[in-house]
Amino acid sequence: MAKYDVYALGNALLDIEFEVSPEVLQNLGIEKGVMTLLDQESQDKIVSNLANYDQKRSCGGSAANTLIAIAQFGGQAFYSCKVADDEPGKFYTQDLIDCGVSTNLESQVAKSGVTGKCLVFVTPDADRTMNTFLGISGEFSDAELVSEAIKNAEYTYIEGYLVSGESSKQAAIKAKETAQAAGNKVAFTLADLNMVKFFKSGLLEIIGSGVDFLFANEGEALLIAETQDFDQAIEYLKTLATRFAVTRGASGSVVFDGEQLIKIEPFPVKAIDTVGAGDMYAGAFLYGITNGMSYTEAGQLASLASSQIVTTLGARMKTAEVQNLLNQAKVA
Repeated sequence: MAKYDVYALGNALLDIEFEVSPEVLQNLGIEKGVMTLLDQESQDKIVSNLANYDQKRSCGGSAANTLIAIAQFGGQAFYSCKVADDEPGKFYTQDLIDCGVSTNLESQVAKSGVTGKCLVFVTPDADRTMNTFLGISGEFSDAELVSEAIKNAEYTYIEGYLVSGESSKQAAIKAKETAQAAGNKVAFTLADLNMVKFFKSGLLEIIGSGVDFLFANEGEALLIAETQDFDQAIEYLKTLATRFAVTRGASGSVVFDGEQLIKIEPFPVKAIDTVGAGDMYAGAFLYGITNGMSYTEAGQLASLASSQIVTTLGARMKTAEVQNLLNQAKVA
């Protein structure tokens, strides 16, 4: 029996969230609705211009959000990442541990540098815009991998954001190979439209001969398949992964279980913040399939969980709220 349900690797980013208007983004020259990589000077300038705005901090990054959800549901998770020996890095490490996620940060000594930060802008239309400075996370490499944890995890989960750096991309490939050599499964998320737009060849390099499960939203699926036809995109994804899930916003999602395409109905809600919706979907789904649920049941739990997280501010729900969703799913 695997010690961990999911081992994941990704960019450790201290999330700093602001509520702003689209006009503020325009005035700051920020492209709305996507993730944009910045240098430290550019990010610091934006923060200084928002000094009068309230901000909320939490340990984040796509894979971290997914693992925290798994831990809140009651699963066992391990996260490999890289932070610096600074205040944000110490905050990040403690917050991750407090969330019940095991990590290489507990045994590896942090080096001097600057911990990565992600500025998350939430607009009244519930859209998410992210400006990211990777900091020391941009130096993530196979040195941060914990092979024993990979070998003792049912799934190794890789976030597509790692494609933006050569050392992190190679670490992702090594983690995938280590998991497969141990006879374990690999899940991958395309992560963001800009990752597909600018790093498609690198994403395909990580995927290689294929992964066991792929997560994408509809826009990412269409873009990587180079089509505007959703059915064609579905057929293309079958060449990348044995199974996959594609989220479609208010239209719900579809799950391919290796044999049939399953339509997962949405849970209609009034969204106020879509930050972390995809990460929560992946977390709930991975928890489900590693804890005895069918693909349909896991998809329904993921749909319910992602619908609820968009009704609150931030990429994380309270553990009691997540547990309540699990109880709802069991009753249903």
